[in-house]
Amino acid sequence: MSLIQNLIPSFARSAESCACAPAAELGTTVKPTYEIKEAADAYAVTVFLPGVTKDGLEITADENEVRVVGRRGWQRPEAWTPVYRESVDAAYELILTHDNAIDADKIAAELRDGVLRVTLPKHEAAKPRKVAVN
Repeated sequence: MSLIQNLIPSFARSAESCACAPAAELGTTVKPTYEIKEAADAYAVTVFLPGVTKDGLEITADENEVRVVGRRGWQRPEAWTPVYRESVDAAYELILTHDNAIDADKIAAELRDGVLRVTLPKHEAAKPRKVAVN
């Protein structure tokens, strides 16, 4: 079991694609670097998507997964010949599965300088509650 699954058991990393956009449509994809932090009322996901703009970003939330697809808008000039390149010219794809503890209607996202911050609020039933003792 990985460290993230020990810390946040309701999230699991998945390499499967969902029915929203076939993997063949995206071509080669790269899993971006990301972080997940848990608070009492929500999960905070930070995804690093260098080169992706708002127009090239797609976030979908299904019953038990959140999917982030980022396409870079940069096009290589015709006369340009690369000598060395550190990154692959491919779309980013990240799929996070959860146990239906997320309120999909209240998901918020912000993209700034290639860093996507997504807030995944927990359902009221999943939030911790204090119980009064008589």
